[in-house]
Amino acid sequence: MKRNKRERQQLLTDTIKENPFVTDEELAEKFSVSVQTIRLDRLELSIPELRERIKNVAEKSFEDEVRSLPIEEIIGEIIDIELDKTAISIFDVKNEHVFKRNGIARGHHLFAQANSLAVAVINDELALTAKANIQFTRPVRLGERVIAKAKVLTIDIDSGRTIVEVYSFVNNEQVFKGEFDMFRKK
Repeated sequence: MKRNKRERQQLLTDTIKENPFVTDEELAEKFSVSVQTIRLDRLELSIPELRERIKNVAEKSFEDEVRSLPIEEIIGEIIDIELDKTAISIFDVKNEHVFKRNGIARGHHLFAQANSLAVAVINDELALTAKANIQFTRPVRLGERVIAKAKVLTIDIDSGRTIVEVYSFVNNEQVFKGEFDMFRKK
């Protein structure tokens, strides 16, 4: 069904309020218009681009919760966190993250996303990686969105160690897995 501009913009506003992580491409498909039309609508309505929306949601939601490092030092954008339990972040692979010759993401960016998420989930002022066992399960390419999910497996207060597992996915396909042995204050 074709909508007029006013109806589309109202639905666009409602959709973004409901899901601030929706992409311009998904919105264009939903409303059967071009991505450019969505961008112009957002501009007219003063709705920021996805990256800014994610950053705003993350800062409002998690700045008081993350204790182990400043929110701006986290690689990727945290979209959910429950300290000493679970955390989720997203990372969009851009030109500066890939090898120029083949468009494949450099591994240290994927590791940094997972490692910083493992640090962020620790409910302590100090959290450092003592050891990591990681595996890249498929190459990640330019333009892909990586969703990393961290889960605290064990907390040993006596030794000051916490084990965190992190799995990263692109479109529900696993691209990275890691087990992080984290040092925390005793």
